[in-house]
Amino acid sequence: MDSKTAHDILESIEMINVNYHGIPVYIQAVNEQEGTATIFPLDDMNHVQTVDLSGLNHVNLIQ
Repeated sequence: MDSKTAHDILESIEMINVNYHGIPVYIQAVNEQEGTATIFPLDDMNHVQTVDLSGLNHVNLIQ
């Protein structure tokens, strides 16, 4: 995922589904200069971590 997309998802008022290597996560912050995001898994809000944006994927649930 590129930094603009990650930032747009972060700023969105809608809940947008994002996975980090297949795990549903919430984006808490984006560091565009470093190409990282601060995230936590939806099932473990206390497991905050900083990850590369390249591991994030937008999930389209409409089929």
